[in-house]
Amino acid sequence: MSRALLIVDVQNDFTEEGALAVVGGDAVASGVTALLHEHAADYDVIIASRDWHDATGDNGGHFSEAPDYVDSWPVHCVAGTTGADYDPLLDTASVTHHVRKGQGKPAYSMFEGVTETDETVAAILSAHSVLTADVVGIATDHCVRASASDAIAHGVHVRILTDLVAGVGAESSAAALAELAHAGAELVPSADRRDAPAEGTAPAGSADVSDQPTDGSAE
Repeated sequence: MSRALLIVDVQNDFTEEGALAVVGGDAVASGVTALLHEHAADYDVIIASRDWHDATGDNGGHFSEAPDYVDSWPVHCVAGTTGADYDPLLDTASVTHHVRKGQGKPAYSMFEGVTETDETVAAILSAHSVLTADVVGIATDHCVRASASDAIAHGVHVRILTDLVAGVGAESSAAALAELAHAGAELVPSADRRDAPAEGTAPAGSADVSDQPTDGSAE
């Protein structure tokens, strides 16, 4: 059974002091690095995504001078800028595929992005016969939610590593995790990682969302 790790948008603009900083973002970066240092060999595929927005235009209404923080946002993660870089606390040496998304248009799920050779996440997972994926990153209530939902729709058994995600708001993050659990995702802390259930069996996790990320202010 092939397993993937999906690392969602652990970028400077989404971690502390970034343009759309999420509280706990740096801790996620450090925690994912620790996971990779100890368990990278557990994964057949490790995919990391980044917002990579165009410097000109509003990227399909994604950027706004008067953002509503739901469908429009301040300028962030512009291609080629420091804000779009991975957080320096994230060690990407073990990443097998780098995905860029949101080039000229809104994009929340990493499944909307492509690698430099135009591979999609769906194609990568299919090519490696991935049946289960652990999901980590930022923000729980936006891009993590969208990416995990698309992974489930792709037929992958998803586990959200609850101590390695950070969200914009506590309530919206709890709602996102509850939604994902209802859709079949497991919610587990990284310390409780274990073999995923065999194909066709019910997930072993529950819809407990008591382990929540802290509030932030970003996409």
